[in-house]
Amino acid sequence: MGYKGQIVVVLLLFFLCNAFAQPRSKGRKVMAKHQQPAVVEYFEPRAGAPMTVTADCTDSEVIVGISPDLLGIQKPVQPSDLSMGGCGVTSRAGAQTFVIKAPLQGCGSTVEMLGAVITYTFTLDYNPSPIDGLPIVRTNPAVVQIECQYNRLHNVSSNALNPTWVPYTSTISAEDILGFSLVIMSSDWSGPSPSNTFFLGDLINLQASVDSTNHVPLRVFVDSCVATPGSNASAPAYTFIGNNGCFLDSKLTGSNSQFVSPRVAQSVMQFQLDAFRFYGLTTSSIFITCHLKVTLASANVDPLNKDCSYNSALSQWSSVDGNNAVCSCCDTSCANPPPFRRGSGAPKHRPRRASEWRAPAEWQETISVGPLYLEQVSPLSSVSQSLSGQQDKASSGSQFQYSVLGAVVGVLAVSCVAVLFFAYRKAKGIVNTKK
Repeated sequence: MGYKGQIVVVLLLFFLCNAFAQPRSKGRKVMAKHQQPAVVEYFEPRAGAPMTVTADCTDSEVIVGISPDLLGIQKPVQPSDLSMGGCGVTSRAGAQTFVIKAPLQGCGSTVEMLGAVITYTFTLDYNPSPIDGLPIVRTNPAVVQIECQYNRLHNVSSNALNPTWVPYTSTISAEDILGFSLVIMSSDWSGPSPSNTFFLGDLINLQASVDSTNHVPLRVFVDSCVATPGSNASAPAYTFIGNNGCFLDSKLTGSNSQFVSPRVAQSVMQFQLDAFRFYGLTTSSIFITCHLKVTLASANVDPLNKDCSYNSALSQWSSVDGNNAVCSCCDTSCANPPPFRRGSGAPKHRPRRASEWRAPAEWQETISVGPLYLEQVSPLSSVSQSLSGQQDKASSGSQFQYSVLGAVVGVLAVSCVAVLFFAYRKAKGIVNTKK
């Protein structure tokens, strides 16, 4: 081999070694290696307060810096009162800033993929502890939301290509993941309510729904709902929907509470609750906890899977989905329906009993909303104000009438005196002439 051939071999070996020495990505998302600022959102921040929380996002973690004057009111917070998804302060940067370092997929983070952007969301909580030796606090709790946003790039892998088909077991697992929600809606059902304050006499609009993406069509039911004055299950508690979807409040109190019929969609159930307050309690807040469940949209409703409202005017139960016969157990127990009797108008198939079907654990969920604040409008105060206004108007009218009458009487009196005076002068002139 000649001299030139040896040079070519050496160059070829150098090129191959350099190529195999390059680092390879094993199927992970490619993200920026440099730090970038996070999106920081304050929930109800104090007016005029400086931005007291900063955050930097790296390819593997978020670094959060918190000023001791978190609230901007010249009252320093304690590091033990700060947490982010269970992760506490890890260090202090100098003498002014607390630092929390959290992995992107830890410390209570949530991941959302929207288009070409991947967003990791963290929640920084400040819960003040009582002042040492005293049962008081000088600051309010605060919540700060932190988002790390990354551009979603294609995965890079040096491994062999994977098959494009999805295993059957993976499909089943994906179909079992359902997203239930319970939302307080606006008065026209156009979206979530902008306020959580209501007045006695209002109808509170609520909407239960299920996101059945990657699933066959489903029908959602509101199986039960309980109202409590606190977020825990403490007494008193009022079950206004029970017995597997019976709106008991309208039957017990004659209220206007009802399920909205017809449905806007099989995966949505809208209902209205006549506002109320708990007797004897100073708090005006209520929390609502509902148990939701779904069945296949193609399945028939039955005593266990239904939503029924009570019509006080007709004294009867009616089903949102049209088959009122499934509501006949609302006055007894729907978990154990009465024996099936075949008659001329009876269905050809025996109704399903409680023991014959149970919804899978993934097909039901318990969700809470609140607090809702109920304000009381006193009818007596409105009436008294109305009567007071009417009395004021009547009093003003009477005074005006008396003023006019007094003026008229005065004018008549002056006129009479003037007439008598001229008559007297005239009579006196006639007497003097005769003399």
